[in-house]
Amino acid sequence: MPLNRLLALGLGVCTAVAMSVPLAAAPASAHPSHSGGGSLVLVGGGLADDNAAVYGDIVRLAGGVGKARIGIFTAAAPVPAEDPDAATPDCNNSVCNGDYYATLFRSYGVADAQWIPIDLDRSGAAEDPAVVRQIDSMTGFFFGGGDQYRYVTTMTRGKAQRDTPALAAVRRKLRAGAVVAGTSAGAQIMAGRDMITGGSTEPGLRDGARPGYFEDAGVLAYLPKGGFGFFTDGLLDTHFSRRGREARSIRLAADTRHQRVFGLDEDTALEVTGVGTPRQSLRVLGTRGVSVLDLRRARVTESAVWGIEGVRWSRLTSGDRYRSGRWQPVISPGKQRVTPTAGACTVPASDDVFYDYALVGLAEGLVDQAGCASTSGTSYEKDPQFAAEVTRGRGFAGYRVGSATSFVDAVIGIRPV
Repeated sequence: MPLNRLLALGLGVCTAVAMSVPLAAAPASAHPSHSGGGSLVLVGGGLADDNAAVYGDIVRLAGGVGKARIGIFTAAAPVPAEDPDAATPDCNNSVCNGDYYATLFRSYGVADAQWIPIDLDRSGAAEDPAVVRQIDSMTGFFFGGGDQYRYVTTMTRGKAQRDTPALAAVRRKLRAGAVVAGTSAGAQIMAGRDMITGGSTEPGLRDGARPGYFEDAGVLAYLPKGGFGFFTDGLLDTHFSRRGREARSIRLAADTRHQRVFGLDEDTALEVTGVGTPRQSLRVLGTRGVSVLDLRRARVTESAVWGIEGVRWSRLTSGDRYRSGRWQPVISPGKQRVTPTAGACTVPASDDVFYDYALVGLAEGLVDQAGCASTSGTSYEKDPQFAAEVTRGRGFAGYRVGSATSFVDAVIGIRPV
């Protein structure tokens, strides 16, 4: 695979008779519960500075304009010594990113925004009582992007990933009602067990998921103990449809016995209120969508090369909600159900189906065209090549307002060609 495409994706004819294998239920998370019920705002990356819906929501949940105090974590980013542009306006490191987000949040009217000085250059900072006091003074938190494993390294200790005092303080604040937001790696770190740590789609489909953390961006890898465990309703994945990560997250879920995935698109957030309580509620904000993949009735096909069938897929856009306990998408009342047009199916097959919203486009073809019994495409990589097919489930329907299209109960199948 070309290097530029590998970086974009990662950071990643079989004639044998197949045997269907049902997926087992995932055990409960080992992370502490959050009985007090704060809020999460989980962003899929690529968060635009002018996305007032998302930034405004974080500020509102943190106490509102003129009252919110936001603590900013950027430990997932490179430290300044690793950044060749550290002394320029193009810098991308923990220190300058902290300053950047602090300035940005102040432009949205927060009373105060401060960088929390934890990164790989400050190995003991997460144990520092002064840092804990700083965290305790905040009403909300924002975790920036980069590499989520750096948050594990800087904010947990040992193989058991015990909370440092800094992480314990954030956890207490969440229980007490604070908002914890994050983008890209900063959203991924909120996950419970089996948090993804990297991997490209086609190698991941071929080779399967491996526990651990690997420098090779092609390895579909996960951390069995997970991230911080703030969100445990299913696996999380980010930059989701832009980088074609539907298939890699399906493979990870199947390999780790998870039944549900929440895929966060870029410039889009999943807001979770009442975290860990019976009143927990999920809502979508932003410009793209959040995919919910339901593997309860999925079947892995055991053959020379891995495949799967029967993955239910709903994609929710701004204003839509999701009831986790009922596994139920709730479409915003402002969206109209789409009546597909009659006639022959004209949706072209994709030859790069696991990239740049291609799978979403196939599903939207089912929404718009009654003549499409199914839509399909093949992977860019051919060693081996995979085919993905999207069909209508029994409850399939599409909904739209403006250019935002939501759909429920599409069905994904993936097989080797």
